[in-house]
Amino acid sequence: MKKVLVVYVSLTGRTKRMAEYIAEGLRFAGLEAVVKKSSDITAVEDLAGYDGYIFGSPTYHRDMAGPMKNFLFLAKGAELKGRLCGAFGSFTHSGDAPAMILETMEYVFGMEPISLGSFNLKEALVGTDEGMRSCHDYGRAFGERLSG
Repeated sequence: MKKVLVVYVSLTGRTKRMAEYIAEGLRFAGLEAVVKKSSDITAVEDLAGYDGYIFGSPTYHRDMAGPMKNFLFLAKGAELKGRLCGAFGSFTHSGDAPAMILETMEYVFGMEPISLGSFNLKEALVGTDEGMRSCHDYGRAFGERLSG
């Protein structure tokens, strides 16, 4: 069974909830999903052994949260080239973080982004059925692409 690591930074709990919903979508697609806070990954070895990676951060002042930047510096040392990747995040007004994360994964790490691109969800929608389904759909699409 293929395994995907979902790493997130969450300031209000909404991005954490998105990570959990995306992981459910991955499981619906028949994959194993592991969800971790970025602060729980302290060495490049913690990133080994996964077939795909999805990283998430809220947008904070038109940027990703600081802890995600720190995590990405750590992740740069891992051998992630060629792995399928995705990015997600919650936002209130600009929603820039997921695209920045995905660009880093693609152009700095040499990973292969999912064709859906990055996934953004307005904070007000995260706790709704619509928001949950959107996250499930992103995870399921990622899983189907990785399995196919």
